[in-house]
Amino acid sequence: MVNALWLGMMVFGILAAAAGGNIEAVTRAALDGANNAVKTSLGLIAIITFWLGIMKLAEEAGLISLISGLIAPVMRFLFPDIPRDHPAMGAIIMNISANILGLGNAATPMGLIAMQEMQKLNRGDKKTATASMCTFLALNTSCITLIPSTIIGIRVMHGSADPTEVVGTTIFATACGMTVAVAVDRVLRTVYSRPGRYQP
Repeated sequence: MVNALWLGMMVFGILAAAAGGNIEAVTRAALDGANNAVKTSLGLIAIITFWLGIMKLAEEAGLISLISGLIAPVMRFLFPDIPRDHPAMGAIIMNISANILGLGNAATPMGLIAMQEMQKLNRGDKKTATASMCTFLALNTSCITLIPSTIIGIRVMHGSADPTEVVGTTIFATACGMTVAVAVDRVLRTVYSRPGRYQP
C-alpha cells in the first residue's frame, strides 16, 4: 500500500511538471535528492558508528547491565507468558535498553532474536502472533528515548545552532507514546484474552 502511494505521488508530480512545461525540474530534483541522500547516509554512518562505540563502552562499564536490572521487573510484568530465564526475556531487555539509549540500529538484532525466541514459545497457530509478540512490538516501536542520537546527528549535519534542543521534547513525546501503547496493549489483552501463557 505504501509503495503504491509513493508511486502515485511520483507519477502525479511528473505529470504536473510536464503539464506546466517544467519537466527539467523533475530531473533536477531527482539528482539533488540523490546527492542529499548520499550525504545524509554517510553522515549517519559516522553517527551510528560513534554511538555503537558508546554503547560498547556503556556495556563494558556496566551501564547496560544496570539498565537491564532496573527494567527487568517491569518486563516480567509486561510479559507474564515468558519464563524469567528464557532467552527471549534477555533479548527483550537488551532491545529495550538499546532503544532507551536511542540506539535503534543496535537494538534491531536483539529485537529479531526476541521475536524468534518468542515464536518458539508459540503453542498455537505459528502464523498468528502471540500476546507477548504484540506487546513487544508495541513497546519496541514506542519505547522512551533518553538520547535521540540519530536526530541530534542529522541536526548537526544541517547546521543546527542547538542540536540537542530536542532532547527534552523527545523524552516527553516518547514517554507519552510508550504510556499509551502499554495501556492500550493491556486493555486489549484483557478484552480479547488471547491465550499465550507459556506451558512447560
